[in-house]
Amino acid sequence: MDDLFAELDDGAPQELAAGVVLLRGFVREQASLLLAVAQITQAAPFRQMSTPGGYVMSVEMSNCGALGWIADRHGYRYVAHDPLTGEPWPAMPEAFLALARRAGLEAGFADFSPDVCLINRYVPSTKLSMHQDKDEADFSAPIVSVSLGLPAVFVLGGLQRNDPSQRIGLSHGDVLVWGGPARLRYHGVLALKHGNHVELGACRINLTFRQAA
Repeated sequence: MDDLFAELDDGAPQELAAGVVLLRGFVREQASLLLAVAQITQAAPFRQMSTPGGYVMSVEMSNCGALGWIADRHGYRYVAHDPLTGEPWPAMPEAFLALARRAGLEAGFADFSPDVCLINRYVPSTKLSMHQDKDEADFSAPIVSVSLGLPAVFVLGGLQRNDPSQRIGLSHGDVLVWGGPARLRYHGVLALKHGNHVELGACRINLTFRQAA
């Protein structure tokens, strides 16, 4: 697995496929992001959501922005209020918005203006099954995914569930962007390996920026 993290380590944007760009070590100032995550999740706590079929997701989630993504027995969708608290989702911090816009621009997607940030918390053995991000109203905007904490292996598939996939090692500060012809590619995260990150301990935080409305 180490080769997944070593093969692209020069700091330059790496186009992994049409519409898929890896920005290795792109996040330089992580402390402000981690503080913002703590503040957001104090108001909108992490929780494990359930799929319409009753499966409980292993990843813990929260949101910030004008809308938040949820899953329950009624389906997958975006809502303006946190169903756990009844309150609007916390506002998206300016540092989040600036980072997402800058990453989108660097990856070739100008004018990206996310209205949602889905915050995922992984602990060892947590994984994310292969899926498409398709609950958004407009697929012209990319997905910007920021990795913080323990390293993870991101699995990028094709436009069909059974298409061949590739594995991408993501470390603290890496950003992966996909859009255009890659916007609806299946993707997931392999089970997180045990470890200890100097700032986050045995944990990985993923910030996923989307333009939902």
